[in-house]
Amino acid sequence: MDRNPKATVLLLGARSDVARATARRYAAAGYGILLAARDPERLQAEKTDLELRYRVPVTLLAFDALRIEDHAAFVAALPALPDVAISAIGLLGRQEADEADIPAAITVMRSNYEGPASILSHLANAFAARGSGTIIGISSVAGDRGRATNYIYGSAKAGFTAFLSGLRNRLAGRGVHVITVSPGFIATRMTAGMDLPEKLTASPDEVAEAIFKAQEKRRNVIYVRPIWRLIMLVIRSIPEPVFKRLKI
Repeated sequence: MDRNPKATVLLLGARSDVARATARRYAAAGYGILLAARDPERLQAEKTDLELRYRVPVTLLAFDALRIEDHAAFVAALPALPDVAISAIGLLGRQEADEADIPAAITVMRSNYEGPASILSHLANAFAARGSGTIIGISSVAGDRGRATNYIYGSAKAGFTAFLSGLRNRLAGRGVHVITVSPGFIATRMTAGMDLPEKLTASPDEVAEAIFKAQEKRRNVIYVRPIWRLIMLVIRSIPEPVFKRLKI
């Protein structure tokens, strides 16, 4: 490793396909990488590859989004406060099964809202005290309107989207920028086996590139594929009496 990092990025939920792709994109740009996940030792091969390929420092950190009581200590123990923090935390769940299994549904909701909002709150306070930093949250178009086929996951993403919006408003003028990312469908291990429309489905690398460009351009809210902005506008515009008869 012989490259001094220009800045450092913290990836929360670092074992996801999107987080791995995003780590590669930032490493290629010269960022030092902090990979935070449960069982971080399973990211050892990723760490070695990033260090050898991009010659940047990579640190593995143990992090559990659902152990919110540990989040303050996690931030305090960071080797250095990062310049960028990205939440790629999420759990899709299975709507039909989770409707009957309430504890499973609660885990989906906590994984997509409570956990990410908690850790980003601690980081936001630290960034605000320093007076600089970028916070990026990966939400979902599923949060734009509750739909019968994924309202458990979607409700949590709706909460997370609102949280990021409020956080962005709170930190405006304090040197901290907050970005909301709504990817739409992504071809990942989490969606493997699902029949996804090709024109609406992004790759993890495509999402990573969109995230990186959004930070560079200081965007506020992005839809990775712009067509999703139009699709969700239409879905939000459907009158409720009509919407209740649809199974989407």
